[in-house]
Amino acid sequence: MITGRCERHAQIHTNKHFFTLPRKLKKFKIMSTKLINFISFSFYFLTLFCFISVVESRKLGFNSSLFQEVNGNNDGDDSIVYIWPLPSKYTYGNNTISVNPDLSLDISGNGGNSIIVSEGFQRYREIIFKHHTRKKSGVLYDVNKLKIIVNSDNETLNLNVDESYSLFITTENGSSIIQGASIEANTVFGALRGLETFSQLCSFNYGTKSVQVYKAPWYIQDEPKFVFRGLLLDTSRHFLPINVIKQVIESMSYAKLNVLHWHIIDEQSFPLEVPSHPYLWKGSYTKFERYAVEDAYDIVDFAKMRGINVMAEIDVPGHAESWGRGYPELWPSETCREPLDVTKNFTFDVVSGILADMRKMFPFELFHLGGDEVNTDCWSSTPHVKQWLQEHNMTTKDAYQYFVLRAQEIAISKNWTPVNWEETYNSFKGNLNPRTVVHNWLGPGVCPKAAADGFRCIYSNQGVWYLDHLDVPWEDVYKSEPLEGISDGSHKKLVLGGEVCMWGETADSSDVQQTIWPRAAAAAERMWSSRDMTSARNMSSTVLPRLEYFRCLLNRRGVPAAPVNNYYARRPPVGPGSCYLQ
Repeated sequence: MITGRCERHAQIHTNKHFFTLPRKLKKFKIMSTKLINFISFSFYFLTLFCFISVVESRKLGFNSSLFQEVNGNNDGDDSIVYIWPLPSKYTYGNNTISVNPDLSLDISGNGGNSIIVSEGFQRYREIIFKHHTRKKSGVLYDVNKLKIIVNSDNETLNLNVDESYSLFITTENGSSIIQGASIEANTVFGALRGLETFSQLCSFNYGTKSVQVYKAPWYIQDEPKFVFRGLLLDTSRHFLPINVIKQVIESMSYAKLNVLHWHIIDEQSFPLEVPSHPYLWKGSYTKFERYAVEDAYDIVDFAKMRGINVMAEIDVPGHAESWGRGYPELWPSETCREPLDVTKNFTFDVVSGILADMRKMFPFELFHLGGDEVNTDCWSSTPHVKQWLQEHNMTTKDAYQYFVLRAQEIAISKNWTPVNWEETYNSFKGNLNPRTVVHNWLGPGVCPKAAADGFRCIYSNQGVWYLDHLDVPWEDVYKSEPLEGISDGSHKKLVLGGEVCMWGETADSSDVQQTIWPRAAAAAERMWSSRDMTSARNMSSTVLPRLEYFRCLLNRRGVPAAPVNNYYARRPPVGPGSCYLQ
């Protein structure tokens, strides 16, 4: 496979006209004679063959006079494609085309009335035309309209939603069959991914004071490698205001991440309102550091408009001391505040009430039940718990299993698929509900074992994908692979994807974004792009310039991403210099 290389778009000249692959056969104009129809269809299949050949020449490394392959090592920066994450298939040319500052939207298809797409276009339009530009009188722009075709009007955002899209950018003034800029997607969420790619191809030219697309014409066919591409955000160790959470979600969309794992509650604080048990949020740090039910709805809606699911978590039976500040009877004793009291039905009534209320707030089918780092020592030293264990002929390990499995049953009864940290799999995999999604974190090698046992898995190896580990360089984040150690095709399908984790012990509103970015982007490309497209070879010449460019793109969009080459993440620059060289 060839890495860090891209092809020039093949130009096929026939009668001095440039022919390109049409989006749909139905777009052909009806000709008046059979001969003209025959010629048109001949060119259609010719260009289709050529387009596929371009893709295959890139993938297989073939050189030909028709499809010139550009070697990044020999052709300098001109060969690098500054799209992050890298698309699945793409070709480009060597022209520069202009974009009208009054760019309009033409949306059609069954999803043509989607507010998600129309509002998404407006957001990206503001990003693209951030500099004040006016349409110049008498100037003919190459792209005046962005056409978007959405084939489905189903706006349900679930785990397996189709995020694929096709993007074509050519001049409107030429003689190609496709003219201007167009995106086609099966769903509105695929259209959003196409809008992100389109926005990254648009650059402001300070000389002409206009927005331009370089290396046109562009033909891109893209889809993600994994269906689950997550970021964990911890709002228990430090409360994060709603606007900060939204800023994180917005920045996730730029890297095509699609799941916010909201670690709302932990032993330190319980900031979420739970109507069925209104004293639970007495466990918040203060009355000012809380999330009302309406806040949760707001975050979920905001995320959906950007194609991002919200997976909530309550971590039981450990990591739950804060629950007892509102309901002390959840503690086994005053000196044993976690794990939660396994002996009382009231404990499971509270769990059930929380899940019932949260099911209304969080429509995503996955729900995280935690289950990690459960120290059961104080269970055996608390008299009434010790007696209960003896009466039920259980060890503390058995009681840990009993609690997790009972919590799973409650979640499943509310139409949720349970996700649990890997300790549950490591401790009693034979008794876990088969629907369980195993969440790896302790180290490598768990997903291969879980998949071999028929469980689905999410990869979050703490050695490389825990963002609070500030000394992990971007290269290690980038080289990590959720499918490492898995060769069986059926087992690979059980790996849903991965997640980078922003634990909040040392991160709050003042530094959370700098800690997340740009290292989260390195993982985002690993989860979106094909391994063949993003090999770790020659990273300094093929990946690093692109990641530096994306970091600066984030900065331009108002995201305070830290320098790429920091020895410690989130540290500011050590001296003066360009954004692109830090």
